[in-house]
Amino acid sequence: MAVGSHTGAGTGIPELAGVPLLGSLFDLKSDSLGTYLRAQQRHGDLVRITAGPPGLRAELYCVFSPEGAQQVLGSEAANFRKDNSFYQEVRESFGNGLLTSQDEDYLRQRRLVQPLFTKRRVDGYAGAVAAETELTLRAWRETGVVDVSDEMTRLALRAVTRILFGTDGDAAAGVVDRCFPVITEYVLRRGYSPANLPRSWPTPGNKRAAAALEELYAVCDRIVAERLGAGNDGNGGSDLLSLLAGAKSADDAEFDAVELREQVLVFLLAGHETTATSLAFALHLLARHPEQQTRAREEISRVLGDRTPQAADLDRLPYLTQVLKEAMRLYPAAPVIGRQAVADARVGGHTIPAGADVIVAPWVTHRHPRHWPDPDRFDPDRFTPEAEAARPRYAWFPFGGGPRACIGQHFSMLESVIALAMILRAYEFEAVDADVPVSTGITLRATGPARCRLRSLAG
Repeated sequence: MAVGSHTGAGTGIPELAGVPLLGSLFDLKSDSLGTYLRAQQRHGDLVRITAGPPGLRAELYCVFSPEGAQQVLGSEAANFRKDNSFYQEVRESFGNGLLTSQDEDYLRQRRLVQPLFTKRRVDGYAGAVAAETELTLRAWRETGVVDVSDEMTRLALRAVTRILFGTDGDAAAGVVDRCFPVITEYVLRRGYSPANLPRSWPTPGNKRAAAALEELYAVCDRIVAERLGAGNDGNGGSDLLSLLAGAKSADDAEFDAVELREQVLVFLLAGHETTATSLAFALHLLARHPEQQTRAREEISRVLGDRTPQAADLDRLPYLTQVLKEAMRLYPAAPVIGRQAVADARVGGHTIPAGADVIVAPWVTHRHPRHWPDPDRFDPDRFTPEAEAARPRYAWFPFGGGPRACIGQHFSMLESVIALAMILRAYEFEAVDADVPVSTGITLRATGPARCRLRSLAG
């Protein structure tokens, strides 16, 4: 939540009612996702929300329609930049990688990274995903109940560190697991605060975050130095970091050591938390809906039998893919996306003023009653090819959209389908916790247990 210097009064855009002086500050702090939903339900597809005392007031312009989201992220993306205070905090902790960079920096990085995320290249990671999933299944053999949120976070972290770092993955995973929660909590606290003390001041929070960043940077820098020392020609190894170290653009541009670390940190952040969210909620939803779970398992059995799934199997598992898409509709890993308007913009018949902080919210748009009848119901058949073709492009956008769409979306789907196929073939799931509370951080996260009872299907 950034602090805007302008006022939206007089724009004709409806405002969500709050309390005197502080607006919707407490509602956003206690339940931001519910607040955005109420705003859309009460006032429609463009709503102004204010929060904070006069002089430190944040003013958010919330765009909830698919057409508005397409303007902000797609057709008019150049007018909506990552210039707000939240992205600045992410940038200061995780560096100026693909997630946070802009303009020429972003275009240069995208040109260097894009060849490493082609479908053919990503398909080559299927074996690593399957191997890590098998380790998870073995660990469950003596377990009656698992928390799928915790377990899928561990699985996704091990998979991405193995793919990024190769044989160094285990050491890196331990550091990420220990340091990321400290850093992300720090980023969130500062990113959503109207005013912050300098990072250099020796407060307890600053010192904890600095120590976590130092440890995380150290392990990344050590592994980066080893890859560069192996010969910056792309032949030092088959892990993603070695390929990044050897990446060159048509004009011979390449990453230096600091830039490599920044790309690695972004891949670690975006590459495990998002996929873990999709997997965890897909499993929990299936655990609550045995009919859909059985249907998915029957497809897996028919297509795979006993063999290990491969990348080519993704197209042969359409219902399982529909399950994942429906899970990502209900629980998008990036439930809220922020931008800042450069110039005045006409959206939904109203003018959003220059300098405004703008929110698009997959969490809300994915529940828009015009496009999603009975929106809270779990129904994978919403994602048949015919149903998808009948909806606007941005009625469903868990990977963002436009020129800044997630570069790793095929990898996320590959990892999720392979892992989910192997897990459902091995175990039947029954939900212990009926509902899982969530909140939005850098990504969506469960704030309570997501436990499931396991029944082995082996032999």
